[in-house]
Amino acid sequence: MALTETKDTEIRGRRYGDAAPVGDGMRARLLGRGRDRGQTAIEFLGVTPLIILLLIALWQCALIGYTFSLAGNSADQAAHKGAIAQGTRGQACRDAAKEDLPTVWRKSMKRTKCESSGALYKATVKLRVPVLVPGVLNWPMTIEGNAASPLEAER
Repeated sequence: MALTETKDTEIRGRRYGDAAPVGDGMRARLLGRGRDRGQTAIEFLGVTPLIILLLIALWQCALIGYTFSLAGNSADQAAHKGAIAQGTRGQACRDAAKEDLPTVWRKSMKRTKCESSGALYKATVKLRVPVLVPGVLNWPMTIEGNAASPLEAER
């Protein structure tokens, strides 16, 4: 017999050539299966905390990525508005940095830095990363977004 072949008697737990069980054959065949009842549920319950931790870690990574995206976009908007503003560039830059941010990130925003540097107007926006639920708790870690835009000539 090849290694991959099996006989019906081997599946039932008997060795090849042994006599069939006497009496209720169906009952004897199912005796071994009754002990495994509920095994899948127990294994699932054991793995459930790991699945939950993985989902929490993925959600936190998504929040960090979203904060990076918000910081970059906010800095880009601030640099653009500061570069085209007539008069008070700094105030226009700071207002534009807050304009499109969701309320939770706007409240946790650090001071926006706006400055002229040669022919460019630069903006730096720092945002705090929320922990799991935005608006409840923030990490002390900040995400920084930087952008620059060419200065428009004042008329």
